[in-house]
Amino acid sequence: MHIKILLNYIFGYITIQIEGYYIERFINICMKNGIFLWGLDRKTSTILNAKVGIDKYKELLKIAKQNGCRIKIEKKRGIPFLAKRYRKRKEFFILLICIIAVIFACSRFIWNIEITGNDKIKSEEILEIVNNQGLKVGTRKSKLKLEDIVNKIRIDRDDLAWVGIEIKGTNAIVKIVEAREKPEIVDESSFSNIVASKDAEIYSINAQNGTIIAEKGMQVKKGDLLIAGWMEGKYTGKYYVNSNGVVKGKVIYSQTEKIDKIERKKERTGNINKKYAIKIKNFKINFYKRLSKFKNYDTIYSNKNIKLFSNFYIPVELIKYTNYEIEETEVNHSKEEAENLGKLKAEEKLDTLIEGDIIDKNIETIEYDSYYEVKVTYTVIESIGTKEKIIF
Repeated sequence: MHIKILLNYIFGYITIQIEGYYIERFINICMKNGIFLWGLDRKTSTILNAKVGIDKYKELLKIAKQNGCRIKIEKKRGIPFLAKRYRKRKEFFILLICIIAVIFACSRFIWNIEITGNDKIKSEEILEIVNNQGLKVGTRKSKLKLEDIVNKIRIDRDDLAWVGIEIKGTNAIVKIVEAREKPEIVDESSFSNIVASKDAEIYSINAQNGTIIAEKGMQVKKGDLLIAGWMEGKYTGKYYVNSNGVVKGKVIYSQTEKIDKIERKKERTGNINKKYAIKIKNFKINFYKRLSKFKNYDTIYSNKNIKLFSNFYIPVELIKYTNYEIEETEVNHSKEEAENLGKLKAEEKLDTLIEGDIIDKNIETIEYDSYYEVKVTYTVIESIGTKEKIIF
């Protein structure tokens, strides 16, 4: 939509007033015929203001006549009308030519680098690699060797399945596909043990193949042998196998949270103010004269490269500072409140770790001079056996 508005400004547009009893039908017919209207402003039930490209005006008049509507031109805007107004002013045309020349010059460089397709890999990591290979903001497009850059990324990162770079306008789009991690697979035809994947107390152990080494109630450490990958027969003697079985253990998880007796809380009041700046290379222009009017506040900073079209960026960066007013208060926590608060925080973290069934939960609260220490302990029944290949 923004591109259409910009193009209409370049080729000229008008603000019109449409008057009639069938305005809704008039708008629907315009949309059906591909006539782009924007800035719609309903004044009354029979009067509507809108903006439209000058090239669509004659077609608009025909539709209005067919629907019993009248059209009146309110304003004329855009470069053609400006040129006509200032046709005797050389300065205007010189400025216009300079702007066109600057846009043309900017089109020969890269002014934005976009990373797509990444989920686990940080964009900054890919950006650092391409920057080191010469793909930077401000680089002339003709100097780029995209194939060399792609090959370098593939060499440096074995966690990428595919890499591609596409240049659109002044935008360089680095497209990546992350490689899926392949789990370690033990060949079923090879010999293997089953070992403990974590510290635990054996809860139950069943073997379909192999020799049980551990027993119920035994404390084991990560890596300890649980089911051996060998068996022994009366007539066959000892021979090796690919062990199979299920081992469950009691695993202890604990999380400790510190809760201050007097908590200083910061809360947003809902009042905000915004300040802007423009950055051109290392030169910054601030559009504000002083700092925030708030006594206490948090600032969220965001920046955005300005583009004229969908992939035509220019070397101008818009910076926005959003200040949120903060109100500080003090909250006194009793032991019961501290225990509930600590319990909630600890359980939230523990719930992301456990993979089995909770059979016991214990909460311990210790009081100190200025804070409480809340410790939450889970006892969980979960599978703890993992295969390990036997190496002779």
